[in-house]
Amino acid sequence: MADDCPFCSRIALGEIGSATRLSAAFPDAFPLAEGHTLVVSRRCVASYFDLDADEQRDLWELVARVRASLSDSLDCDGWNVGINDGVSAGQTVAHVHVHLIPRRRNDVPDPRGGVRWVLPARAAWWRAEREA
Repeated sequence: MADDCPFCSRIALGEIGSATRLSAAFPDAFPLAEGHTLVVSRRCVASYFDLDADEQRDLWELVARVRASLSDSLDCDGWNVGINDGVSAGQTVAHVHVHLIPRRRNDVPDPRGGVRWVLPARAAWWRAEREA
């Protein structure tokens, strides 16, 4: 556990909604949508690829469990699930975490492309297809 890691601090304070031996989940501090949840490894490593196979498996099992729980309590039609791995990918907290973001019909005018919008100029592939 890193002293300056906000996720380690939340785990240490017991600010978790769901947990396993190797992973924990809690609401995102700056949610993009109601129910936006982070699922994090208990071991403080920056990259998903630094987790061992058991930690990776456990992380995804908790993602599925949290999704099922949120599906029961929220009115949502879809999900964005993602990891920002590395500073150039937008990672701002150096502790591996999965964003689980509930989506609702009409929460944005056109949701096509989903996570592709991290590179806006290349996101709308269907527009380029029409122009070709």
